[in-house]
Amino acid sequence: MPKTKWTQKDFDVFSINGLEPRMEALINTVRPKFEELGTTFSTYFSAKTADEFYPHVAKHARRKVNPPKDSWVAFAPYKRGYKSIPHFQLGLFGTHLFIILCVIYEAPSKVEIADRLLKKQNLFKKLPKNFYVSGDHFSPEGINIKDALKDGQLVGLLERLRDVKKGEFIVGLQIPKENAVQLTAEEFEKLTEETFDALLPIYNTMVNKK
Repeated sequence: MPKTKWTQKDFDVFSINGLEPRMEALINTVRPKFEELGTTFSTYFSAKTADEFYPHVAKHARRKVNPPKDSWVAFAPYKRGYKSIPHFQLGLFGTHLFIILCVIYEAPSKVEIADRLLKKQNLFKKLPKNFYVSGDHFSPEGINIKDALKDGQLVGLLERLRDVKKGEFIVGLQIPKENAVQLTAEEFEKLTEETFDALLPIYNTMVNKK
């Protein structure tokens, strides 16, 4: 396992002004950690799913003016990309670390995925109570899973995933930066694996895998 320890410097990258200065700091400070974690957890997913997973470290190559407000490494069983299929992400905003499972708007099978999840809502009741859900992978905001189950927002997000072209669905864990920097490398690795373990049954439903 890698010995990835998050520091305040990693989160401070996202407060640097300007595209080029922020990208330089991101490449030098954060990206090596994503690459290391990418190798480790693609192996983890390959072992857990019996499908070969590949890491995809965000390059932000299309950005010409606005600096990225977050960055990540994604994991998917497709070497050429990940946006068109359900995938896992491990990444940072300036305020927190996230460990998530995503279906974003580029996925052509969104309708089928949403229908499967709507039929198996009990899966979400088994998630840790500090998990969250969201309908926008660009946003750092989220809804606590316990609240989303109680007030119908979970169903609303899944129906939006099914019915709206730009609909998305994200589920997972957010760790405030103040807590993330306190984690030892071993504690972080353990928490990440536990989080992915909890998300795998939902992933298996998304991809219609028993």
